[in-house]
Amino acid sequence: MNLETIHPAAIILLGLASFRLTRLIVYDKITEFFRRPFFNEIEKENEEGVTEIYLLPKDKGIKRWIGELLSCFWCTGIWVSIFLYGLYLLKNPAGDAVILILSIAAIGSVFEVVITKIMGD
Repeated sequence: MNLETIHPAAIILLGLASFRLTRLIVYDKITEFFRRPFFNEIEKENEEGVTEIYLLPKDKGIKRWIGELLSCFWCTGIWVSIFLYGLYLLKNPAGDAVILILSIAAIGSVFEVVITKIMGD
């Protein structure tokens, strides 16, 4: 598979799927259980006296490396893109379904942000 033979629609679908899966891993509450073992929670009081919680990667070892990776949207995005492209190359219907579902979810999340901005919520 090379750049001349990949369809532009496939690149768009892979890009959308990569965006959604990366956000799911790095930010979404539903995957918090997955991220928790790789971070220390630090509580700090801000200037208004409100306690804020910061997540810092663990101190050493593989947990620190994974914590650093998970705290970097762009770093995680590269690995997610490699994974999804691998799924695409396998030409497996299950992999195609995962890519398509993530792409649809990405489009939905973009619409949600736009509508929320328009409505002023």
